[in-house]
Amino acid sequence: MTTHTRAPALGSEGWFTTDPEPALLGQQCTSCGTFVFPKASYGCPNPACLGKEFDEVTLSRFGTVWSYTDARYQPPPPYVVPTDEHEPFCIAAVELADEGLVIMGQVTAGVSVEDLAVGQRMELVVDVLFRDDDTDHLIWKWKPVATEGEVA
Repeated sequence: MTTHTRAPALGSEGWFTTDPEPALLGQQCTSCGTFVFPKASYGCPNPACLGKEFDEVTLSRFGTVWSYTDARYQPPPPYVVPTDEHEPFCIAAVELADEGLVIMGQVTAGVSVEDLAVGQRMELVVDVLFRDDDTDHLIWKWKPVATEGEVA
């Protein structure tokens, strides 16, 4: 059995962690408290704030669907098709429960737009985006979460 190295997909290094639980790594402005993802490199994105200092924070793992769509077309490079042919996948914009940030991401395999609804509860997971000879390239994705009385 071949063991694959697990690493963040290209360009996403330092954007998320897998231990102890999957989480996005963001920042919080020390001047106004605005949350930022991905990390800011120049200053606070809040137009009413001139802050340039941030604390690194672990962002919420749960949120609700703000919007969603599907990628029926094959995205251009540097996107890597994980299978022999492009298979459509869902993308969701999820508003984080505590921070109010809206974070885009793929939805886990097997979930279609018919399975999603605005306001639906979602959980952040880390999953394989694509695999090459010796590496599983990881990225965050959104997974529907069952709420009381529902099945996800």
